[in-house]
Amino acid sequence: MAGSQFSSDKNRLEPIWDSCRRHPRWTLTLLTLVSLAPFLTKAFNMDDPLFIWAAQQIQAHPGHPYAFDVNWFGFSQLMWAATQNPPLMSYYLALAAQVLGWSEAGLHFACLLPAVAVVLGTYRLARNFCRWPLVAALATLFAPGFFLSCTTVMCDVLMLAFWIWAVVFWVEGLEKNNAWKLTAAGILTALAVLAKYNGVCLLPLLAAYGWIEKRAAGRWALFLLIPVAAVGAHEWWTFQLYGQPHLFASDQYAKTAQISHGVSKLVCAINALTFAGGGCAAALFCAPFLWRKRVLLSFTAGTALLVTLALAGGIMAKNLAEITGRQRFCVESQIVFWAVGGACVLALAVTEVWQKRDARSWLLAFWVAGTFGFAAFVYWMVNGRVILPMVPAVAILIARRLEQNRLALPANIKFSFVACAALSLLAALADFQLAGTARKSAEQVCAKYAASPGRVWFEGHWGFQYYMQSCGAWPIDFKQPVVAVGDILIIPVGNSNTRPPSQNEAAVLEVFSLPVFPWFSTGNQAVGAGFYSSFFGPLPFAFGPVPPEKLVSYVLKNSAANPHQ
Repeated sequence: MAGSQFSSDKNRLEPIWDSCRRHPRWTLTLLTLVSLAPFLTKAFNMDDPLFIWAAQQIQAHPGHPYAFDVNWFGFSQLMWAATQNPPLMSYYLALAAQVLGWSEAGLHFACLLPAVAVVLGTYRLARNFCRWPLVAALATLFAPGFFLSCTTVMCDVLMLAFWIWAVVFWVEGLEKNNAWKLTAAGILTALAVLAKYNGVCLLPLLAAYGWIEKRAAGRWALFLLIPVAAVGAHEWWTFQLYGQPHLFASDQYAKTAQISHGVSKLVCAINALTFAGGGCAAALFCAPFLWRKRVLLSFTAGTALLVTLALAGGIMAKNLAEITGRQRFCVESQIVFWAVGGACVLALAVTEVWQKRDARSWLLAFWVAGTFGFAAFVYWMVNGRVILPMVPAVAILIARRLEQNRLALPANIKFSFVACAALSLLAALADFQLAGTARKSAEQVCAKYAASPGRVWFEGHWGFQYYMQSCGAWPIDFKQPVVAVGDILIIPVGNSNTRPPSQNEAAVLEVFSLPVFPWFSTGNQAVGAGFYSSFFGPLPFAFGPVPPEKLVSYVLKNSAANPHQ
């Protein structure tokens, strides 16, 4: 009976797979749009508000994207100091909002274009690297790290879109000595950096590939001066506007944050493994088709043993401090599971170079290893967004490995991709509901205290701040508070930059509780999930009993003794 059901499911998938192979570009475009369409109404979340506020500023003052004040860390400061990203994404959102408006659906719809560009770019690049480019494109689309990033309005997917097409034109331009394609690659590299500063990692990657492909420096290297000049111009521009080059300021912020958080490199390396394994889940789900059983068992056992010993040694005690009992074992098991996935990702890059040692193998290996090294040892925190650039490279490595191991695409591999798609959709759904609680809670508490004689204040940031301000509430400024007796203070539990008042300073009015996705999360310390920051959990997403999101409302009793003064 089970075999009959398996055969029936397989037969249903065959027409879909055949259609994909006949019309790959249209199919990939339609599949990307259909897959992401259910999340168009997702509430703005995490750093989304920073990009939206800058876009609104750009509509009013196009030449001064960051010339306004924002309270993002608990005190008011100029936007150029609060944000660590260049303004290209905000210019794109400002342009899109002229046509589509500022609603969630409108801005998310605009962000579908970069998502489609990444998937099609992966397909185009994979055509030059293997016989199964469709496999690589699907592995990219349904990589949880990519899929989840596509449901935000932040700059990561736009940066990756420029990145992947820069690599496409660079590879094709070097192969054919085509100056136009090399010029396009240089321009796209510049746009990648101006979308997100992490895009600067593309420069050494392209330079290394050019050197290995051509065996010497040549005229091709001159085209890399295009992004260098663009970044230099951007730094000069921001220096003229704000008195300091913005890329330099962002680098200083990252170094300071890295020191202040004091996370060991070993913890960062394990976090990077788990985020790489979860973000590029196809590397683990397809592992039985990529490796011989003996090889797979050996490095699976080795990775699991090393990570288990590290966990037993207490090196991640800080990340797991709030998790106890059965849930502690559940979280540690998931860390080991996804760390094995991260080992599969790195093994793909290493074996590719070891076996082939050509320029394309080195490109993919440098791409993956460079992204991993940057996330683990350079960037100030590990998260799903910093792992994102490796997703297309891992997808192409999977396709090349499958091609090397088998003469025909194994039928059962399709079920590995179905598992990846299911995980991606589950993660996006959980994040959708989590983001929605910020919007719902803000609307709920602001409506409840609208008739209050005092002003409504709040602590916390991210999407919660966006919706609280939209409802007329005010963010607390810890450095210069102006609160008064009788004012209302709202604090979301588990948000960032919060300082609950003491009993002498405020009285609790009510605790609000909002349910979230019940057994899976992308951001909850109780289950170890922290897709947007490993400081909130060592897993990109996690299974477990997810507690509801909570807010506490206070009435201030003594403004003179307020701790924010």
